[in-house]
Amino acid sequence: MNETKEQPLPVSFEEWESRARGVLAKGPFDYIAGGAGAEETIRRNREAFRSWRIQPFMLRDVSTRDARVTLFGQTFPAPILLAPLSIQGIAHPQGELASARAAAALGVPFTISTVSSRPLEEVAAAMGRAPRWFQFFWPNAPDVAASLLRRAEAAGYSAVVVTLDLPVYGWRERDVRNAYNPFLKGEGIANFVTDPVFRSKLKKPPEEDWNAAIALFGSMFFHPGLTWRDLPFLRRHTRLPFLLKGILQPRDAELAVQHGADGIIVSNHGGRQVDGEVAALDVLPDIIDIVRGRIPVLMDSGVRGGADVIKAIALGATAVLIGRPYIYGLAVAGEEGVRRVIENLLTDLHLTMANCGIRSLAELNRSLLTRR
Repeated sequence: MNETKEQPLPVSFEEWESRARGVLAKGPFDYIAGGAGAEETIRRNREAFRSWRIQPFMLRDVSTRDARVTLFGQTFPAPILLAPLSIQGIAHPQGELASARAAAALGVPFTISTVSSRPLEEVAAAMGRAPRWFQFFWPNAPDVAASLLRRAEAAGYSAVVVTLDLPVYGWRERDVRNAYNPFLKGEGIANFVTDPVFRSKLKKPPEEDWNAAIALFGSMFFHPGLTWRDLPFLRRHTRLPFLLKGILQPRDAELAVQHGADGIIVSNHGGRQVDGEVAALDVLPDIIDIVRGRIPVLMDSGVRGGADVIKAIALGATAVLIGRPYIYGLAVAGEEGVRRVIENLLTDLHLTMANCGIRSLAELNRSLLTRR
């Protein structure tokens, strides 16, 4: 879909969401937009950002600004990454390919989900040498888990994001009401049906018995038995740095450091797992104080605009990840939509930095903020 005078592409998050609602069927839209239970956590994520107020500094030379950030030896144009979002094929036929190409064009890292609509190698090929991370849902089959990690490293992904906060599926009332579960139709299992170890467990190739492949995926996807003692498995099977995503407890942040994590992502899964959960931004300062700069701390859940990025960085985050904003862009206008969402956010960030008297991310700290 191309921008026209009659229907220009949206600007605000709310406009993108409204347009996405209009182009997607109810099942896919609610799967993307919805959260756990009564969706209090989704609302709290936004309330947390609104509870902080910015107090700008004046009479500073902000004619040039530097929003670059360096993570694990790579420098990116801004402290913004695309979060891992599963089964993007339900939003647009090109799925992760479109999102990845848009991110690559702007130098923004793209994080592919384990449960993507396109194989990780295909997405990597579409990105060339652009930065990309691999999000790891840890299967309960160790040999398949190891194979996925090896494939990600071989395909040029530069970090592994280990999602911890989905030991089992969350109670999502919209999906229950719609009787919508894309995994039951085999959506999002591209990385499994292309995996040689997974395929070796099937009596027939997935192309000949798709239902058996879906059943096998379902039997191994969730891993509620994972504990801190399992983390050395990652070091044995990949040389890539790994970040633990879903940390909300300061005690867990300390355990992450003690167990050798290379980074933390403070996240409540965009409000999709636990209703009434604490907002990620609310616990970010406590986790920053516990970690004390020993490893990078990123955050997601509720980031919508440039001011949100400023607030998160001022509270100590190294970078943020965005999710729903870009998937709505994908639904509305494919690659062009994702690119426009990213471009708008980057522009918003730079303008907000200038208007706050901030010349570089290094100048951002809690003195810029006041609590409502």
